[in-house]
Amino acid sequence: MQYIVMDLEWNNTYAKKADGYINEIIEIGAVKLDENCEVIDTFSYIIRSQIGKKLRGTVKRLTHLTNDDISGGMPFTQTFSMFRKWIGNDESVIMTWGDGDVRVLLDNFKYLNGIKIIPFLKNYCDLQKCYQKYSKSGKGHQVGLMTAAEALGINPENYVHHRALGDSMLTAEILKRIYNSGYIEPEIIKCDEEFYSKLLYKAKVIRNIDNPLVDKKRLNHTCESCGKQCSQQTKWKFHCQFFRANFYCSNCDLTYSVGVRFKKLYDQVEFRKIVSVKEPEPKIESEEETE
Repeated sequence: MQYIVMDLEWNNTYAKKADGYINEIIEIGAVKLDENCEVIDTFSYIIRSQIGKKLRGTVKRLTHLTNDDISGGMPFTQTFSMFRKWIGNDESVIMTWGDGDVRVLLDNFKYLNGIKIIPFLKNYCDLQKCYQKYSKSGKGHQVGLMTAAEALGINPENYVHHRALGDSMLTAEILKRIYNSGYIEPEIIKCDEEFYSKLLYKAKVIRNIDNPLVDKKRLNHTCESCGKQCSQQTKWKFHCQFFRANFYCSNCDLTYSVGVRFKKLYDQVEFRKIVSVKEPEPKIESEEETE
């Protein structure tokens, strides 16, 4: 068994054939590790742009890539043919930080090659999920790559940020730190028909509070200071993907602004809650007129 830690950089651009926007891959970086998590080799290529001709300003600032860089890169099909050969015939697990790279890769294969699978993807593991279980940070809280590295005592400044090889090397270092924790193996999945069905499923935020998928038990709030049940002060209103309402704790004289989000995934409903304490409005004192 070998592990392939992969990272992609992409540029959001208009695709005429799709009559919409697509994230076009402009760089791939990968690290190959053996079954003992020792680095065997690395892979790194800039990919020639075939859809968009110019990089977005934010992409330029983050990656320091230029339009000349992507116009002189390797074509997508040739790059991933080389990548497939680089992986070799040994049983492999492709690993990424979050599943965003895999979704973008599938979109690029569909658009540029007309196929609905990723040819070299047989086994897959989302390392972000592994770390969240390792750190007990919970499903609703997605931990960033840099945050995870710092929590594990890794200095992110030793790696080139927002470049595919640098980010893949940093991700590989995180894998090595949590490799023997018991959280890796259970997250390795076969890339079968169900995998692609789940990958292609478009998650939907639930906008109706009366939807049967909304867990009504989640629509309460306990005071974070005293632990007592708060009373709801306002009706739930949907705004920016969250149902929002105010709750009041009479024991602590605190008002909380609470937001809850329910997102329908392929096989479950994801729940996320955000809470902040509302500052009391200052009292306006009227000035008495003096003669």
